[in-house]
Amino acid sequence: MPHADSASTSTAPNPAEARRAEWREWARRLAEPVLTRLADGRLRAEMPIEAHDPADRRPFTQLEVVARVLVGLAPWLELPPEESPEGQLRVRFADLARRGLARAADAASSEAFNLTHGAQPLVDAAFLAQAFLRAPSALWHGLDATTRARLLVGFRATRTITPYENNWWLFAAMIEAFFRAHGEPVDDARLTTALEKHEAWYKGDGVWGDGPDFHWDYYNGFVIQPMLVDLLAVFGTDARWHDYAERVEPRVARYVAVQERLVAPDGSFPPLGRSLAYRAGALQTLAQAALRRRLPDAVPPARARVALTRALRRTLDARGTFDPTHGWLRIGLSGHQPSLAEPYISTASVYLCSVALLPLGLPANDAFWTDPDLPLTQELAWAGIDLLADTALKAT
Repeated sequence: MPHADSASTSTAPNPAEARRAEWREWARRLAEPVLTRLADGRLRAEMPIEAHDPADRRPFTQLEVVARVLVGLAPWLELPPEESPEGQLRVRFADLARRGLARAADAASSEAFNLTHGAQPLVDAAFLAQAFLRAPSALWHGLDATTRARLLVGFRATRTITPYENNWWLFAAMIEAFFRAHGEPVDDARLTTALEKHEAWYKGDGVWGDGPDFHWDYYNGFVIQPMLVDLLAVFGTDARWHDYAERVEPRVARYVAVQERLVAPDGSFPPLGRSLAYRAGALQTLAQAALRRRLPDAVPPARARVALTRALRRTLDARGTFDPTHGWLRIGLSGHQPSLAEPYISTASVYLCSVALLPLGLPANDAFWTDPDLPLTQELAWAGIDLLADTALKAT
């Protein structure tokens, strides 16, 4: 005879599943309006363009929004198949992405990506290339041969775009990393220039300048550190770049620890610098370290999860964040704040917040999901808990 408590035990909520379900719903809300319309050939016609000058941004928005959704959700889509509601959702979104990319790679399609007009395509071609590196099976190898060939032509076309003297050099290098990973010839000058410049632009204590100068902003999280990590995952085994990769890892670990300390108990973080409309995407370095299982000792997986979850809630659950009629993400850090946008910010660009969801690529039984909640460093410090002193990273 079953124990009297067996029924209640079997239906007891699973904390790990509840945590993951919340993240899964954020992924669904970001992906649904974009990928369904792209696959159906309706994205260009139906996506609103909120920006300082919508006409100026419109030529870039299809590539921009698709690349920025996929670069964050790629590790989740790459998880092995499973017969579960989540597994079915992943299959559905991966299929929508592949169908949509086939449309977008066709120059005759109404959804064709712009990979040649203006400088902006370099940025989002790089995010798309990074998505392919993060999900080679679900995204790149799942495409038909014609679509892959067309995208390769488009990626090569971006080599005519000269990067600005800042993080843009990493966009050029990321496309070269994609070429290397797929057996294509590499433009060594674009890679070498990017890595040498960023070595010169390192400022110390885990922080790079965005170009020669230092700025109080989150571009170390939005672009610089995550792209360096993914670049060196491809090139770091080369004898030429091995020592470079060895220097980068402790710098990234230091910044991961700083990112966790920036998150307040309510999920807010200092609203500093440009591109705040990318929301919790500012914490991509922390999210990527969790995905890679390369968190520093001071930031165990459960603490990283709590920090990211609270920041995601604060930035994605605020009233006005999504268009109530069609579900489009709107400009803002917490809610709808269109005046927060720089001229390059648009409806499409703000989907870079997806990168905060990188740990969805960890399986459901990973400690990131299953370990009980831990207090954030700020909570411990302001509760009077005796903590070890924070220390700067020695010059490396």
